[in-house]
Amino acid sequence: MFDRTLKIAPSILSADFANFGLECEAIEAEGCDWVHVDVMDGHFVPNLTFGPAMCKAIRPHIKTVMDVHLMIAPVDAYIEAFAEAGADIISAHLEAGPHIHRTLQAIRGAGKKAGLAINPGTGIEDVDYLLDMVDLVCVMTVNPGFGGQKFIHSQVEKVRKLRAMIGDRPIHIEIDGGVTPETAPLVVAAGADVLVAGSAVFKGGSVKNPSPYGANMAAIRASVAGR
Repeated sequence: MFDRTLKIAPSILSADFANFGLECEAIEAEGCDWVHVDVMDGHFVPNLTFGPAMCKAIRPHIKTVMDVHLMIAPVDAYIEAFAEAGADIISAHLEAGPHIHRTLQAIRGAGKKAGLAINPGTGIEDVDYLLDMVDLVCVMTVNPGFGGQKFIHSQVEKVRKLRAMIGDRPIHIEIDGGVTPETAPLVVAAGADVLVAGSAVFKGGSVKNPSPYGANMAAIRASVAGR
Protein backbone atom coordinates (compact mmCIF):
# COMPACT_ATOMS: atom_id res chain seq x y z
CA MET A 1 0.00 0.00 0.00
CA PHE A 2 1.48 3.34 -1.07
CA ASP A 3 1.85 5.80 1.78
CA ARG A 4 2.69 9.48 1.30
CA THR A 5 3.06 10.31 4.98
CA LEU A 6 6.36 11.97 5.89
CA LYS A 7 9.37 9.67 6.11
CA ILE A 8 12.77 10.49 7.54
CA ALA A 9 15.70 8.58 6.05
CA PRO A 10 18.95 9.27 7.91
CA SER A 11 22.03 9.04 5.70
CA ILE A 12 24.60 6.74 7.27
CA LEU A 13 27.28 8.79 5.50
CA SER A 14 27.12 10.87 8.70
CA ALA A 15 27.21 7.85 11.04
CA ASP A 16 30.19 6.33 12.84
CA PHE A 17 31.89 4.24 10.16
CA ALA A 18 33.27 1.83 12.78
CA ASN A 19 29.76 1.04 14.07
CA PHE A 20 27.46 0.97 11.04
CA GLY A 21 25.37 -1.97 12.20
CA LEU A 22 24.77 -0.50 15.65
CA GLU A 23 24.15 2.95 14.15
CA CYS A 24 21.41 1.51 11.90
CA GLU A 25 19.80 -0.14 14.91
CA ALA A 26 20.08 3.07 16.90
CA ILE A 27 18.39 5.34 14.37
CA GLU A 28 15.60 2.81 13.88
CA ALA A 29 15.09 2.56 17.64
CA GLU A 30 14.91 6.37 17.73
CA GLY A 31 12.18 6.48 15.09
CA CYS A 32 13.57 6.71 11.56
CA ASP A 33 11.44 5.37 8.72
CA TRP A 34 14.12 4.38 6.18
CA VAL A 35 17.90 4.01 6.22
CA HIS A 36 19.61 5.88 3.37
CA VAL A 37 22.88 4.53 1.97
CA ASP A 38 24.92 6.91 -0.19
CA VAL A 39 27.09 4.94 -2.61
CA MET A 40 29.81 7.05 -4.27
CA ASP A 41 32.46 5.93 -6.73
CA GLY A 42 35.02 8.76 -6.84
CA HIS A 43 34.19 9.12 -10.54
CA PHE A 44 30.60 10.28 -10.98
CA VAL A 45 31.01 12.24 -7.74
CA PRO A 46 34.21 13.42 -6.03
CA ASN A 47 34.10 11.03 -3.09
CA LEU A 48 34.39 7.30 -2.43
CA THR A 49 32.18 5.52 0.07
CA PHE A 50 30.77 1.99 0.15
CA GLY A 51 29.84 -0.92 -2.08
CA PRO A 52 27.54 -3.95 -2.11
CA ALA A 53 29.56 -5.82 0.53
CA MET A 54 28.91 -3.12 3.11
CA CYS A 55 25.21 -3.04 2.22
CA LYS A 56 25.05 -6.81 2.70
CA ALA A 57 26.81 -6.49 6.06
CA ILE A 58 24.36 -3.95 7.48
CA ARG A 59 21.22 -5.48 5.99
CA PRO A 60 20.59 -7.75 9.03
CA HIS A 61 20.67 -4.64 11.24
CA ILE A 62 17.94 -2.85 9.24
CA LYS A 63 14.31 -3.72 9.89
CA THR A 64 12.80 -0.82 7.94
CA VAL A 65 13.71 0.11 4.35
CA MET A 66 17.23 0.09 2.91
CA ASP A 67 17.23 3.02 0.50
CA VAL A 68 20.35 2.77 -1.67
CA HIS A 69 21.34 5.85 -3.65
CA LEU A 70 23.85 5.03 -6.39
CA MET A 71 26.01 8.05 -7.20
CA ILE A 72 28.05 5.96 -9.61
CA ALA A 73 28.66 5.63 -13.34
CA PRO A 74 28.21 3.26 -14.99
CA VAL A 75 25.28 1.86 -13.01
CA ASP A 76 23.86 -1.17 -14.78
CA ALA A 77 26.74 -3.54 -14.04
CA TYR A 78 26.20 -3.13 -10.29
CA ILE A 79 22.42 -3.34 -9.99
CA GLU A 80 22.34 -7.09 -9.42
CA ALA A 81 24.99 -6.88 -6.70
CA PHE A 82 23.12 -4.21 -4.75
CA ALA A 83 19.85 -6.10 -5.21
CA GLU A 84 21.46 -9.25 -3.83
CA ALA A 85 22.91 -7.21 -0.95
CA GLY A 86 19.38 -6.50 0.22
CA ALA A 87 18.49 -3.03 -1.06
CA ASP A 88 14.76 -2.34 -1.05
CA ILE A 89 15.02 0.78 -3.21
CA ILE A 90 17.81 1.42 -5.71
CA SER A 91 18.12 4.94 -7.11
CA ALA A 92 20.22 5.80 -10.14
CA HIS A 93 21.07 9.24 -11.49
CA LEU A 94 19.51 10.47 -14.70
CA GLU A 95 22.91 12.00 -15.50
CA ALA A 96 24.93 8.80 -14.93
CA GLY A 97 24.48 7.27 -18.37
CA PRO A 98 22.80 7.50 -21.75
CA HIS A 99 20.21 4.78 -21.15
CA ILE A 100 18.44 5.59 -17.89
CA HIS A 101 15.21 3.92 -19.08
CA ARG A 102 17.10 0.64 -19.42
CA THR A 103 18.65 1.14 -15.98
CA LEU A 104 15.25 1.63 -14.37
CA GLN A 105 13.97 -1.46 -16.15
CA ALA A 106 16.91 -3.44 -14.78
CA ILE A 107 16.25 -2.27 -11.21
CA ARG A 108 12.63 -3.34 -11.39
CA GLY A 109 13.66 -6.50 -13.17
CA ALA A 110 15.80 -7.31 -10.14
CA GLY A 111 12.66 -7.11 -8.01
CA LYS A 112 13.47 -3.77 -6.40
CA LYS A 113 11.75 -0.41 -6.30
CA ALA A 114 13.32 2.01 -8.76
CA GLY A 115 14.42 5.51 -7.87
CA LEU A 116 15.48 8.27 -10.25
CA ALA A 117 17.87 10.88 -8.83
CA ILE A 118 18.41 14.29 -10.42
CA ASN A 119 21.16 16.83 -9.74
CA PRO A 120 20.49 20.49 -8.92
CA GLY A 121 21.40 21.57 -12.46
CA THR A 122 19.06 19.06 -14.12
CA GLY A 123 15.58 20.06 -15.26
CA ILE A 124 12.53 17.84 -14.92
CA GLU A 125 11.49 17.71 -18.58
CA ASP A 126 13.15 14.33 -19.12
CA VAL A 127 11.64 12.97 -15.91
CA ASP A 128 8.18 13.19 -17.46
CA TYR A 129 8.98 10.34 -19.84
CA LEU A 130 10.23 8.10 -17.02
CA LEU A 131 7.51 8.44 -14.40
CA ASP A 132 5.83 5.16 -15.29
CA MET A 133 9.17 3.44 -14.59
CA VAL A 134 9.84 4.83 -11.11
CA ASP A 135 8.68 4.48 -7.53
CA LEU A 136 10.66 7.46 -6.26
CA VAL A 137 12.27 10.64 -7.57
CA CYS A 138 15.19 11.90 -5.52
CA VAL A 139 15.76 15.63 -5.90
CA MET A 140 19.29 16.60 -4.93
CA THR A 141 19.22 19.85 -3.01
CA VAL A 142 23.02 19.94 -2.82
CA ASN A 143 25.57 18.91 -5.41
CA PRO A 144 26.16 15.20 -4.82
CA GLY A 145 29.41 13.94 -3.39
CA PHE A 146 29.71 15.22 0.16
CA GLY A 147 27.61 15.52 3.30
CA GLY A 148 27.12 18.70 5.28
CA GLN A 149 26.53 21.05 2.34
CA LYS A 150 24.15 24.00 2.32
CA PHE A 151 20.67 23.63 0.87
CA ILE A 152 20.14 25.01 -2.67
CA HIS A 153 16.88 26.96 -2.45
CA SER A 154 16.19 26.99 -6.20
CA GLN A 155 15.26 23.31 -5.92
CA VAL A 156 12.06 24.05 -3.99
CA GLU A 157 10.32 25.21 -7.16
CA LYS A 158 11.58 22.09 -8.93
CA VAL A 159 9.89 19.98 -6.27
CA ARG A 160 6.65 21.90 -6.71
CA LYS A 161 6.67 21.35 -10.48
CA LEU A 162 7.56 17.69 -10.03
CA ARG A 163 4.70 17.19 -7.59
CA ALA A 164 2.27 18.56 -10.19
CA MET A 165 3.81 16.38 -12.88
CA ILE A 166 3.46 13.22 -10.79
CA GLY A 167 -0.21 13.84 -10.07
CA ASP A 168 -1.85 10.85 -8.41
CA ARG A 169 0.84 8.33 -9.38
CA PRO A 170 2.22 6.35 -6.41
CA ILE A 171 5.66 7.96 -6.55
CA HIS A 172 7.61 9.34 -3.61
CA ILE A 173 9.50 12.63 -3.85
CA GLU A 174 12.69 12.37 -1.83
CA ILE A 175 14.89 15.29 -0.85
CA ASP A 176 18.60 14.70 -0.39
CA GLY A 177 20.88 17.46 0.85
CA GLY A 178 20.86 20.18 3.47
CA VAL A 179 17.67 19.00 5.19
CA THR A 180 17.20 20.71 8.57
CA PRO A 181 14.21 21.93 10.61
CA GLU A 182 14.59 25.20 8.68
CA THR A 183 14.58 23.74 5.16
CA ALA A 184 12.27 20.74 5.68
CA PRO A 185 9.06 22.83 5.77
CA LEU A 186 9.93 24.39 2.39
CA VAL A 187 10.22 21.08 0.53
CA VAL A 188 7.34 19.35 2.32
CA ALA A 189 5.05 22.25 1.48
CA ALA A 190 6.18 21.89 -2.15
CA GLY A 191 5.27 18.20 -2.20
CA ALA A 192 8.15 16.11 -0.84
CA ASP A 193 7.40 13.17 1.45
CA VAL A 194 10.81 11.55 2.10
CA LEU A 195 13.58 13.56 3.74
CA VAL A 196 17.18 12.35 3.73
CA ALA A 197 19.15 13.93 6.56
CA GLY A 198 22.71 13.20 7.60
CA SER A 199 24.40 15.58 9.99
CA ALA A 200 21.01 17.01 10.99
CA VAL A 201 20.10 13.60 12.47
CA PHE A 202 23.44 12.33 13.75
CA LYS A 203 24.78 15.54 15.33
CA GLY A 204 25.27 15.37 19.06
CA GLY A 205 24.63 11.65 19.38
CA SER A 206 26.43 8.32 19.25
CA VAL A 207 25.76 4.60 19.50
CA LYS A 208 26.24 4.91 23.26
CA ASN A 209 24.09 8.05 23.45
CA PRO A 210 21.46 7.74 20.69
CA SER A 211 18.74 9.91 22.21
CA PRO A 212 19.91 13.02 20.31
CA TYR A 213 19.13 11.13 17.08
CA GLY A 214 15.52 10.86 18.16
CA ALA A 215 15.41 14.48 19.29
CA ASN A 216 16.88 15.65 15.99
CA MET A 217 14.35 13.65 13.96
CA ALA A 218 11.54 14.89 16.19
CA ALA A 219 12.62 18.47 15.51
CA ILE A 220 12.43 17.87 11.75
CA ARG A 221 8.98 16.28 12.08
CA ALA A 222 7.77 19.12 14.30
CA SER A 223 8.95 21.70 11.77
CA VAL A 224 6.64 20.29 9.09
CA ALA A 225 3.66 19.44 11.30
CA GLY A 226 0.41 20.50 9.68
CA ARG A 227 1.89 21.05 6.21
